[in-house]
Amino acid sequence: MEQVLSGFRQQIVAAVASGAPLCIRGGGSKDWYGQAPRGAVLDTRAYCGIIEYEPTELVITARCGTPLAEIEATLAQRNQMLAFEPPHFGTTATVGGTVAAGLSGPRRQAVGSLRDFVLGVVMMNYQGEVLHFGGQVMKNVAGYDVSRLLTGSLGTLGLLLEVSLKVLPRPFAETTVQLRMSQAEAVRRVNTWGGQPLPVSASLWRDDVLTLRLSGAEAAVASARQLIGGDEVDGLQFWQAAREQTLDFFAGADADHPLWRLSVPSTAAPLDLPGPQLIEWGGAQRWLRTGAPAAKVRAIAAGAGGHATLFRGGDKNIGVFHPLTPAVAAIHRNLKAGFDPQAIFNPGRLYPDS
Repeated sequence: MEQVLSGFRQQIVAAVASGAPLCIRGGGSKDWYGQAPRGAVLDTRAYCGIIEYEPTELVITARCGTPLAEIEATLAQRNQMLAFEPPHFGTTATVGGTVAAGLSGPRRQAVGSLRDFVLGVVMMNYQGEVLHFGGQVMKNVAGYDVSRLLTGSLGTLGLLLEVSLKVLPRPFAETTVQLRMSQAEAVRRVNTWGGQPLPVSASLWRDDVLTLRLSGAEAAVASARQLIGGDEVDGLQFWQAAREQTLDFFAGADADHPLWRLSVPSTAAPLDLPGPQLIEWGGAQRWLRTGAPAAKVRAIAAGAGGHATLFRGGDKNIGVFHPLTPAVAAIHRNLKAGFDPQAIFNPGRLYPDS
C-alpha cells in the first residue's frame, strides 16, 4: 500500500505545481451529488482493505477505497451494522466516498447521522503529508471535530485515506407497520411517539400512508406494536428501497421537476409547496419533487427554520446547497484556504466559488 500512497502523493504534488485541480473519486456512485466534478481523476480504489475490526470494541477501520458492501458483509458476520444505514446508490460505493458524501439512511432519526459515527480519520493534505485525526476507540476524542469536519465535505479539504467508524449490534427484533393518515397527523404522531420510550427506528410518510419500523428487544417491539397498531408489512424490502431511493416517488425527478431535500425542524407544519412530498426522520427530512422556483423552495424551507438542497435533477447553476449566511460563508472560505490553499481538491463541489 505504500506504493499506492506514493502515487497519490506524486499526483497531488504535481497538481499543486501545475495549478490543475484534482477530482478525488472512489467508485463514482455519487458523482451526481453536489456541483459537477472537475479536474483530473484521483482514483482511490487501489487503496482498499479493512485494517482493523474489533467487534467487542464496536469499531471498524478501513482504507478509503474499500467497497462499502465489503464492510457491511464483514459486520453482518458478527451480527453488527453501520447503524446510520448509508445509501450506496450503486454497487461501486466505497467507504471513503460514503464519508465524503455524508449521507445517512432511514435509521438516522433513531441513532444519529454518519458524522456521529466517525471516530477518526487519516488524510493526505496538499503537500502530500499524511495527517491523523481522532482515534480508533469511542472514548478517544482527540481531534474529533476535525474528523467530523471532513464528513460531508465532498473531498474539498483533502484526500481521505482511512476512517474509523463506530458500529452497533443489529437489533434482536424488528417489524414494520403502516397506518393511513394525513401528513399533518403523521408529523404530529411521530413526534409524540418520539417523546416516549418506544423503539421507533425509522418513519416514512407518503400518499397518506405512514410507515414505521420498530427495532429492539422482542418485548419492547411487541409492546410498541400493540400500542401503535397498523398493518404489518415486509419491512426489509421497503426500507432497502427507501435507503437506496428506488421507491416510485424518487423515480419521478427530472430536469423540470427536480428532487429537493428539505431539512426542517421535525415539528414543522406541512410546507406550502407544489408537488408530491415524502417525509422521513420523524418529520425532519422532507423530499419534494417540484417545478417551483429554487428561490421559493429555499425561502419556504428557511421560513420553517431549515434549508433546502437540490438533490437530483434541475439546474445546478442555481447552487446545489442552500446559500450560506455571510458569517458562515467566511468560515467556509477560511477552512478551505487552510486545508487546501492551492484549491486543487474537488474545487467547487460544495459551492461554485470555493
